Amino acid sequence: MGWDNEYQTYSNEDNPFGDSNLTSTFHWGKKLEVEGLSNLSTKTVEVLSLQKQLENRRELEKVKKRRQERELERQVREDDLMMQQRAKEAVQFREWQRQEDQFHLEQARLRSEIRIRDGRAKPIDLLAQYVAAGNEPLEECLEMQMHEPYVLLNGLPVEELEDLLVDIKVYEELEQGKHIDFWNDMITIVQDELQRQQKLEAENSSLNQRRDGIHQAVVKDVADIFRGKNAQQLEEMRHRIEAKISGRADGVDISYWESLLSQLKAHMARARLRDRHQALLREKLSLLKRENDNETLQEKVAPQVKEEEMETQDAEDPEVEEGSPEDEEDPLNELRKTVRLYQAGNYSPRYIREEDFTGRRAQNEDVDEPEAEGLLYEEEDDERRTQRQRLLILHPERVDNNQLTPQELRMRNEAKQGMQGDEAEFSVETTLDAVPQLATDKYRPRKPRYFNRVHTGFEWNKYNQTHYDMDNPPPKIVQGYKFNIFYPDLMDKSQTPQYFLTPCADNGDFAVLRFHTGPPYEDIAFKIVNREWEFSYKRGFRCQFHNNIFQLWFRFKRYRYRR
Repeated sequence: MGWDNEYQTYSNEDNPFGDSNLTSTFHWGKKLEVEGLSNLSTKTVEVLSLQKQLENRRELEKVKKRRQERELERQVREDDLMMQQRAKEAVQFREWQRQEDQFHLEQARLRSEIRIRDGRAKPIDLLAQYVAAGNEPLEECLEMQMHEPYVLLNGLPVEELEDLLVDIKVYEELEQGKHIDFWNDMITIVQDELQRQQKLEAENSSLNQRRDGIHQAVVKDVADIFRGKNAQQLEEMRHRIEAKISGRADGVDISYWESLLSQLKAHMARARLRDRHQALLREKLSLLKRENDNETLQEKVAPQVKEEEMETQDAEDPEVEEGSPEDEEDPLNELRKTVRLYQAGNYSPRYIREEDFTGRRAQNEDVDEPEAEGLLYEEEDDERRTQRQRLLILHPERVDNNQLTPQELRMRNEAKQGMQGDEAEFSVETTLDAVPQLATDKYRPRKPRYFNRVHTGFEWNKYNQTHYDMDNPPPKIVQGYKFNIFYPDLMDKSQTPQYFLTPCADNGDFAVLRFHTGPPYEDIAFKIVNREWEFSYKRGFRCQFHNNIFQLWFRFKRYRYRR
């Protein structure tokens, strides 16, 4: 009947449907009449019903198969997308890794430059500088070193050689094969130098001599064999030694030739570096020669140009007759032209006799005396005198007032106490109109000394809490100031200093805070942020004049949003 397996165990008497005709074929008479099959026999109707069931089953199988194919295609698409995503992430990761290696390389170069500039350079710093200078254009590179790079290894102890070997491998890994030949040759030379020093430390060990393969008596002769040969000749010698070792003929000391081959590799590395260094020096020399030739050519062209100018001036002179036969026949004419050209060039300085000037130098820089005839000044002396005269004209009250007195130094140290990490020194002064003050020799008008601090921090409002966190904090803002103004020489101690706050006319976000007191001190002003102050002492507000120090500490109010 085409039933599923779960219905095969049911019968007319035993089924959960209570149907006594469960196993018999159901005849739907109305449906058969509509379809025009009511006149067919029961057997024919059953056959048609069975065929329809088989067709439905085949169609169901096709539907299941198409669904499985769609699921398989979807799985393939997902796998392809995942593979593409992985490939993209792999490319991005390689790019990040390359950028990280480049960053570490730049940091290593920066550390090397700092150590070289501070005079505490390591051998790896000089090697990195050498290889970087050899890679850049000769017009932009640093000054070429006159000695080969392996000369830097002379005199290094074993510990520094081991550190240098590690540093070279780090540079070789960071540069990713950019100067692989140079670094490999340096590794070979450093290893050879390291082995040589280790053998010197253990030269009394007979075991070490047996492993060396070359007796100490012939070491100098072996070095003489390699000395003076270029890289190509050493390469040919290496091929002959390798052929002799691989042949293993009778009577051949294999250990000797193997040890000789190991030493030959170090000599080949030195020869390659020496050839490279000589090539760079030749290029640098040719560049310097070209520059020198250009300068010489310019020096030769300049007199010719001046000669043409002089000839043009002579041609325009109405007193001189052009083309006169007397001038052409005059033998002194050429001599006069030569003298004129020499005077026009004026390459030699005018000679000054020693007795024409006194040769004195101003020793007392504090004395303002006019420039005497024959008085010589060094360049730095002249610069100091010029700066001092400018200061005397612009700010006469500040002359000879650059050094702190012991009392002012004590006040400054007292004001610096309790300075925290979120505070910085603040010294943004604002110019004020000059106010006449009582002036004497002892109490002349001057600006007071000060030590101010600005307090900055983060403001965690709703916007900053949404868009920032502790790893990526918001920009710092000014949260308050601490002004410490020193008045040690105040004439009227009973007159307390005052402050005045005036908003800036051109920008309402800033204000001018002016401090006023009696003589001999002038008013001093600072440009600060214009916000509402917090006058509560619990919030850190302080306004007092104690121990000749006027302190004004305040913080700005914090506005909180409330519905």
